[in-house]
Amino acid sequence: MMPSCKFLTATLLLLLVVACGSDSENANDLFSIEINNPKNTYTQEDALTISISNKKGKKIENVSFALDAGESFSEPTISLSQAKMGNRIIKAYITADGKNYEVTKTIKVLASKTPKLYTYKILESYPHDIKAYTQGLEFKNDTLYESTGQRMHSSLRKTNYKTGEVLQKVDLEDQYFGEGITILNDKIYQLTWQAKTGFIYRLNTLEKTGTFVYTNSKEGWGLCNDGSKIYKSDGTEKIWTLNVNNLSEEDFIEIYTNHSIIDKVNELEWVEGKIYANIYQKDAIAIVNPNSGAVEGVINMKGLQDQVTQHTTLDVLNGIAYKGEPNILYVTGKNWDKLFKVEIIEK
Repeated sequence: MMPSCKFLTATLLLLLVVACGSDSENANDLFSIEINNPKNTYTQEDALTISISNKKGKKIENVSFALDAGESFSEPTISLSQAKMGNRIIKAYITADGKNYEVTKTIKVLASKTPKLYTYKILESYPHDIKAYTQGLEFKNDTLYESTGQRMHSSLRKTNYKTGEVLQKVDLEDQYFGEGITILNDKIYQLTWQAKTGFIYRLNTLEKTGTFVYTNSKEGWGLCNDGSKIYKSDGTEKIWTLNVNNLSEEDFIEIYTNHSIIDKVNELEWVEGKIYANIYQKDAIAIVNPNSGAVEGVINMKGLQDQVTQHTTLDVLNGIAYKGEPNILYVTGKNWDKLFKVEIIEK
């Protein structure tokens, strides 16, 4: 009896699938990236010697490598001197038997050195609105601008820092929880916490002129800028870089010491080429390398909260402002009744 048409069709399809499958080879089954003298973690002081393990004896015609999205290179040595902190991806591009393959290997990079330790000395204190749930703090000349949080109480303020007087105030709509601010090109940029929305204001009038959104970062926490780029924290270990023209999130760094990850990065301030970052619910400010994410210093602010009026809604340290004075910061906290001018001293 002749086979049925259905049987013949099914057999032909099966042969076709097997034939196609035999021609598609998984790169990870053929090759892997090997590191000479591997370690659990690396630092920017390391240079890795790498090789390709050829598991199936393929004839390799060409190999090139890359770190993350960087340019490819042919030398089997990778310097980590410019690597960012956190998980980094080594890529190998392999041509073998006329076909192209890509394999990857993940490594973790930590800071090279133990952070320098700093303490502080109170130079002056000034009145501060005890009802201001401080989320962002930044000077423009002698005027202190402040963003406050809590739904139905959030605001943007222009203040006289010496007297605590609120010179001008713009209230946010009730559904918004105000967060960090930064000032650039005569504009104020203000984040909100969970609404994925930021606001843009004219510096001289506090008139709202626009909004922006953030889609990749988790939430809105802190902002600062270096004059050409804006940096944004989102409550995790990440600090994002925003394009100043359209406020899109272009890249991020992850914050690490030489031992561990630092998360809950909060209010930010740009100080002489570094990012100073409040760590939420910690009496500490981290000094962060903006290119790599390495924590280069830690300011121990323990005891400062004891210097303000103790009351039921008193909350944590939050708010760093820099006025251009060497080693001097202005700091406050959520519902603190004082703003402090402090000198930062290396231990």
